[in-house]
Amino acid sequence: FFSQTITGNFANVIHGLNASHLTDQVIQRSKRMILDTLGVGLLGTSTEVCHKVKQYSKIYSSDISSTIWGHLDFRLPPLYAAFVNGVAVHSMDFDDTWHPATHPSGAVLPAVIALSEAFPQKKISGLDLLLAFNVGIEVQGRLLRFSSEARNIPKRY
Repeated sequence: FFSQTITGNFANVIHGLNASHLTDQVIQRSKRMILDTLGVGLLGTSTEVCHKVKQYSKIYSSDISSTIWGHLDFRLPPLYAAFVNGVAVHSMDFDDTWHPATHPSGAVLPAVIALSEAFPQKKISGLDLLLAFNVGIEVQGRLLRFSSEARNIPKRY
């Protein structure tokens, strides 16, 4: 399907993932990660930095919109909703992490939820959402493994 470069191989793996690849253990851990991320994100909506990015993002509008967590009456274009919700998750610095230092769920979940909300005519199942979340985590993990900068993070701190 894709050329046999590193990028092509990476794209083939990601393109080939489907819900049957989600084991019971992956599903259970993903649910826990999602619940944790939502909790930290809701707490983060009260931070000063989250208020600032909400104010900044108000200048953007679109026919397609997604919810800002904790503010069901406040909607933004999906890109900015994901941005605000991601800032809310990261603002408390309690979100999940792995080594080398990165916070996987805070980068992935806000984007997945914003996109799933933006197109209500396309019904997204819980399994579809879990698959999208895990594909995002997989992409992030593989990019982290490919990055020479990421390998040097512990040496820089």
